Amino acid sequence: MSDTTIRKLLESARYEILPTTGIVERVHEYVAPGRVITVTASTGLTLDATLSTAEQLQALGFAAVPHIAARMVHGRTELEEIVDRLTTAGISRIFVPAGDATPPVGGYSGAHDLLLDLTSMAAPFTDIGVAAYPESHPLIPDDITVQAMWDKRDYASYLVSNLCFEPSLVSAWLKRVRGRGIELPLYLGVAGKVELGKLAKIASKIGVGESTRFLRKNTATFARMAKPGGYNPQKFLDKLESVFDDRSLGVVGLHIYTFNQIKDTEEWRRKQIDKLGGDGGLKVGTESRR
Repeated sequence: MSDTTIRKLLESARYEILPTTGIVERVHEYVAPGRVITVTASTGLTLDATLSTAEQLQALGFAAVPHIAARMVHGRTELEEIVDRLTTAGISRIFVPAGDATPPVGGYSGAHDLLLDLTSMAAPFTDIGVAAYPESHPLIPDDITVQAMWDKRDYASYLVSNLCFEPSLVSAWLKRVRGRGIELPLYLGVAGKVELGKLAKIASKIGVGESTRFLRKNTATFARMAKPGGYNPQKFLDKLESVFDDRSLGVVGLHIYTFNQIKDTEEWRRKQIDKLGGDGGLKVGTESRR
């Protein structure tokens, strides 16, 4: 993988955050406007928290992408209200996962159901992302996730992969995805510069039940970071050289799971870009926030 390739991936990287109290201020403090910031949907934090956080980020000059978790939406009427709200805020991109609400609060059992309604509304979104799972989902059988990805391909514009810490698994999985005829471009999910203690603190902020699901879904993160030396995102990227260089695999960018550790992740990203001769992804005339 050439230095130019990895530098471009880091310069254009998207960040994912959880809509906890104070996160908008931290993003604004450490990240230059213009970056794509996706906002998760959590049953413990409410869908309104997701939408409100996205609205605030959009108003500050970021490209906000709220997660519209299908199982958290009561039905078409609420979906129409969400579409109107996001349109008013100038938000043109969304991400549609199934979500973990059990049972669903309304009639949407998964992302595909909600995507069908969005299509019938002619909703004004330029980009719609859907989830992809290199490893088994903690709550959904593999055959269902594979079929769901196929079913959603005609209603979405890109995929975002869930976390996986084994480069060989990522490579093999992506080749299988392309072999099945799924051609949507992929934003590869990567954990940012995450510290174990801070990750546990984030989990404690999102409610007892939601924390349990959070920890269960991110067991690999904890296990990797508990090892001597912890997790190093740059080493992980380096091991994916063949994936990034093979254009037929369709990796178009990085989706960095920050777990709200914005300062640490942004400093790591800029440091790596500086080493590669880049500018940290800042726009001309924009001062770096520290």
